[in-house]
Parts: sequence; structure tokens; C-alpha cells
Amino acid sequence: MRVVVAGSSGLIGTSLVAGLRQAEHEVVRLVRRVPGAPDERGWDPDTGALDPDALDGAEAVVNLCGPGIGDKRWTPERKRHLVQARVRATEVLAEAVAKAGVPVLANASAVGYYGDAGSQPVTETSPPGTDFLADLCQRWESATSAASDAGTRVVLLRTGLVISPSGGLLGQLRPLFKLMLGGRLGSGQQYMPWISLDDEIAAIRFVLETPEISGPVNLTGPAPVTNAVFTRALSEALGRPAPWVVPGFAMRAALGELADSALTGQRALPTVLEANGFTFQHPTIGAALAAATGR
Repeated sequence: MRVVVAGSSGLIGTSLVAGLRQAEHEVVRLVRRVPGAPDERGWDPDTGALDPDALDGAEAVVNLCGPGIGDKRWTPERKRHLVQARVRATEVLAEAVAKAGVPVLANASAVGYYGDAGSQPVTETSPPGTDFLADLCQRWESATSAASDAGTRVVLLRTGLVISPSGGLLGQLRPLFKLMLGGRLGSGQQYMPWISLDDEIAAIRFVLETPEISGPVNLTGPAPVTNAVFTRALSEALGRPAPWVVPGFAMRAALGELADSALTGQRALPTVLEANGFTFQHPTIGAALAAATGR
């Protein structure tokens, strides 16, 4: 399969490109700079420019583009940028996919679609939330409409918190835990819909290769845990105590609205993946953390 990947330089994109090639798929990477390798094609989602040959022969496009949600405080300007960057890039690719007749578009999204769901399990048929991240995800997903209207099989990848050996969530937390500064956030009862990086990549490959799958797909492990349970599991995996509690009011004072993304959560379940026979390599948080920490 010839797969075009946008956002190939990030944590997930880098591993996805390697995984696709290991499975003997041909990969073309879209880059925003001047292409410098035979497998690269140029594009600029801000202007709508796209190398006219970029999608030639493509059997699938994977769009992982978007600036980091938690990289900066959510000022009104930052929130506009987070939405506009995702929506614009997706619109450009969806229109190009429709024009080129590409059969499959797998587009990034997030479990933030469901908003603060508390302890209630949520599946791909659950309604959206009403907070900023939920609105962002709805607009992000809606931006694929040009492709779906043209008959392309569109898969919406609602990814959870990715557990990887470096970078991502663990990359942020490991230094704190090693300094024995780790601890639960707020009440600790908010759910964390995690997935191992290996399973994230395998799941994306799985949906590309499974023609029966379309629409939203929760890319999360089968056993989401609360922040308190996650904190204990990470403490054990790293061999470091995590005695602290970071109060919610302190997080909100330091981070503003961004803190709500850590103090709320979703008990998201991967029902579409499981119904179609996907097997998780790391079905528990213990297994995912053991693989990521080498223990």
C-alpha cells in the first residue's frame, strides 16, 4: 500500500512511518520545508499549497498534523491557533484526497471529543462534550467532510494519552518521578484513557488495512485507569515514591484553563477496534509502563 503521511516528524508520526515500512508499505512524507529526500513532498497548509504529485498512486492518507495541546497556556490567541491549524491542514488534505480519489483518509482526533465524562464509560457512539477540547475535536473531525462526501473511507483516530519510552506523557512525568516529585493530580479520580505507542501504531495500521472500519475509532487501551491508579503504577515502574498531591486550585492558578485537561478525563473504551478483532500487545497500564520503562 502507498501511504502518504502528514505530521510524520512527531512522536506518533515517526513511529508510524517506521512501522508502515516494516510492514512493507510504501510511505511518502509531506513536509512543510523544501523536500530533501526522495520520499518527501512539499506542502503548506496555511496557503493550501500541495505538491501536485504528492498523492499520485496513494491508497491511503494519514493526517497527524497539529501543534501540541499542552505546550503553552491557553490564551485566547493560543486556542484560536490550536483550532485553526488543525482545521486548515485537514481541509487542505481532505480536498486533495477527494480530488485525487484516494480510497482512505485516517485523520487524527482525540478522546477530548467526549469532554469531561467522569466515570461513565464512553464509546465511539457517545455524544461530544461541551468544553474547549471537545469543540476543537468536533471542528477537526468535521473538516474531513470533503473526503467523506467524495466517497473516501474516513477514519477518525480519537487517540488517548500515548505511553512511549521517550517523549509524550512519560517524557513529561519521568523526570519529576525520578526526583521524587511525582504525585496524583487533584482528586486523582479522573480517568486517563492511555494507549502504548506500539498499540497506537498497530491500531493505525489495522484501520488502514481493515475496509470495514470507518468513522470514529477510540485509540485507547482496553482498561483505562484513574489518575490515582496511574500514579501508583508509574511509581512502581520507575521504582520511585510518588507521595505528593497537586491540588486542583494550584494547577488552575499556574496553568489556567489548560489545567482542566489534566483534572478531567474520559473512560474511553476501544469498542470498534475490539469488535473488529484487534489484539492489544499491552492490554493493561502495568504492561504498557513496563514496556516503556524497560522493567
